[in-house]
Amino acid sequence: MTERQETDFGAMGVPRDAIARLAELRPDQPGSIFTSDLSVNEFLLVREAGFRPLGLVLGSSIYHVGIQFGRWRQNQELDVLSQAMYHARELAMTRMEAEAQALGADGVVGVRLDVEMKEFGADIAEFIAVGTAVKAEPDAAGGGVADWRNNKGLPFTSDLSGQDFWTLIRAGYAPLGMVMGSCVYHIAHQRLGAVLGNIGRNVEIEQFTQALYDARELAMTRMQAEAEALRAEGIVGVQLRQHSHTWGGHTTEFFAIGTAVRPLRADHVIERPTMVLSLDA
Repeated sequence: MTERQETDFGAMGVPRDAIARLAELRPDQPGSIFTSDLSVNEFLLVREAGFRPLGLVLGSSIYHVGIQFGRWRQNQELDVLSQAMYHARELAMTRMEAEAQALGADGVVGVRLDVEMKEFGADIAEFIAVGTAVKAEPDAAGGGVADWRNNKGLPFTSDLSGQDFWTLIRAGYAPLGMVMGSCVYHIAHQRLGAVLGNIGRNVEIEQFTQALYDARELAMTRMQAEAEALRAEGIVGVQLRQHSHTWGGHTTEFFAIGTAVRPLRADHVIERPTMVLSLDA
């Protein structure tokens, strides 16, 4: 690894210990090893799809999330918190991608993107992205694919399991990157009269319904915008998560995440599934 590469990675927040660890893996050299968090079954299916694991890559960001107050009786997005939660995840993802590039990877599979609140303070959290960097063999997906990287020139990232990744490749599609959208939303408190009036009744609480609906829509829209920027055909494996973290019951983060995909060939045909009958009684 060149001194310039080390300087670039240092500017991105990748520590020297990580750079040294990646250098020791020495992909494509005799006696090299790989590291992976894939299960045995996932490892075998990723290899079957034509991809060789290079090493475990990760990115971390410990982030202080600022303070923003919402009006007691008003549904509203808390922009400062939304931006903080998104930016912190983006830092972790970018550092993971930098480690993958250092290994010469075509992509990262089985990515986990987690948030852990730390004891350093109620508003301090660690955002961590972990996955297995892989390199495509010449015959991956039947051969003929010149470049597995996305339109930004970066290794693809995917949070699909090894089994789903194998199925995606067999179907003639390739991952472009993980796309995400975040929205931290303050849900208005009910007036005392409304609370008392609903006692013992089955009734929809419309302001709560509208707040949660709006917040999810904002997160989904932002995720779709990222997919459009990658020129994706679609997004698979979408998850819509909801966490209050340490903000209390009326402030919640809605987080949408999935894998943007593209067809490998214009004339690809999805294989018909094969029926398997068990011989067990």
